[in-house]
Amino acid sequence: MSSAVVIGVSGGIGKALEEALIEEGAFDKVHGFARSESGDRRLDLEDEASIAAAAGRVGSPTLVIVATGLLHDGDKGPEKAMRELDPVWMARNFAINAIGPALVAKHFLPTMPKAGRIVFAVLSARVGSIGDNKLGGWYGYRASKAALNQLVKTISIEDKRRNSSGIVVGLHPGTVDTDLSKPFQGNVTPGNLFKADRAAVQLLDVIDGLRAPDSGKLFAWDGVEVTP
Repeated sequence: MSSAVVIGVSGGIGKALEEALIEEGAFDKVHGFARSESGDRRLDLEDEASIAAAAGRVGSPTLVIVATGLLHDGDKGPEKAMRELDPVWMARNFAINAIGPALVAKHFLPTMPKAGRIVFAVLSARVGSIGDNKLGGWYGYRASKAALNQLVKTISIEDKRRNSSGIVVGLHPGTVDTDLSKPFQGNVTPGNLFKADRAAVQLLDVIDGLRAPDSGKLFAWDGVEVTP
């Protein structure tokens, strides 16, 4: 029985991805997980035991998408200047945006087939690109996403030894009309703010077009590779 996994289904993009995969019907089973879910659908990126338990319930999926991310929480948000740096907030950015997805890879990739095409994809961000950083600011978010991109590359190298046809990638969804981006949508140019359902379809189209040599890279919603 074919299956797919979406982690972060309580968020706008994650929910839309789960719904799109179910609607497409390409998989017999779509497993959805989130911290706010209960029972067998619960997975907390800051609780490794919950990640391991979830991985033990999915069988052998050929697609895993980690659709999670932290940009702001309460009165905390992206830092505009060094004077705003807070070690606790930075550590939380890394916990959710980098360490959590890495732990998902640790527990879910070994459950995926050892032969044939598989895709393990995580939502990253263009602002995590060091080469594309022209504006500065957003220290914790930028750094944690840059760390995620490095983790994707490193994980892809190791997993290639397990499955030579496997694909491990980061995906930049663009600016999507969700709670994560809402405080920062004012500067988005017309036509570049996507509804979650459209973003999900765009990301799935990118995933469908990926090939084994693409493993370890970061791709934007339009399929264009993003500079690390």
